[in-house]
Amino acid sequence: MKMGTMENLTPFMTFNRDEWAELRQSYPMEVTAEEIERLKGVNDVLNMQEIADIYLPLTRLINLHAIASQELYRSRYVFLHKQERKVPYIIGIAGSVAVGKSTIARVLHTLLSRFDHHPKVDLVTTDGFLYPNAELERRGIMNKKGFPESYDVHALLTFLTELKSGKSTVEAPVYSHLTYDIVPEEKQVVNQPDIVIIEGINVLQPPKKTSEDFGEQVYVSDYFDFSIFVDAEEENILHWYVERFKTLRKTAFRNPASYFRKYADLNDQEAYETAKGIWERINRKNLHENILPTRHRADLILRKGAHHLVSDIKMRKV
Repeated sequence: MKMGTMENLTPFMTFNRDEWAELRQSYPMEVTAEEIERLKGVNDVLNMQEIADIYLPLTRLINLHAIASQELYRSRYVFLHKQERKVPYIIGIAGSVAVGKSTIARVLHTLLSRFDHHPKVDLVTTDGFLYPNAELERRGIMNKKGFPESYDVHALLTFLTELKSGKSTVEAPVYSHLTYDIVPEEKQVVNQPDIVIIEGINVLQPPKKTSEDFGEQVYVSDYFDFSIFVDAEEENILHWYVERFKTLRKTAFRNPASYFRKYADLNDQEAYETAKGIWERINRKNLHENILPTRHRADLILRKGAHHLVSDIKMRKV
């Protein structure tokens, strides 16, 4: 086999930014500059051009997939002689801390809500399915918050099962980034949406099998109809993480209720060293052990360049 033919074995088609932008066709721009400011995260980069070149073609693609999926569901219920139930199209978004997942999730939520076929779109983050801090402390894994073992996977799977079974109202726990903990008694209510976006760092990870596993294993990504991985060079993600930490030190960390209030008075050098230390001890390890290995399980990979803008796209071949 010639080495050149190995390129044909990839399950992905690759598009550069210009090639992808052409796929927008006539889909109209319906986002204002004010909305863009509200959608982007701390130190993230988002502008009209990025919406037009990257996210309008992407939402057009997802719209086509969602419509086809709805038709398939209808046909299947007819085949099974069963009454049709409204089942949402579920999109999973994965990627490292600080890579911009939340901004992308909010953009897709906004744009997809404007299609006639699926106007009701909900966004749920898996942060709400983290164990409460007290439970993490009890288990001795507070320093592994964000690792797969820090999530109540059973609760998350139950939530997704109820969604895909067509249950009319489903509830998800709520997480506060201010207190760095689950908010007791508060729930996010999801009521018969057309689309649900599930955003979280480890949502594409398969279950870890052992020699004793002989039965069926189910994991979060089994419920996804479409999945996206947000990718970037590690040195860029580290830079974004540190810069975000330094910005939060001057804003959210100054709130007396903030879990991170102790970092608010650090000078620039201390903030840099603290953020880099947290990255090295926790986030880098999680990235390499749990997040990056799931990248090629996605249907679409958005690759970001140094300026937080998408440089190229890999789309799984159908």
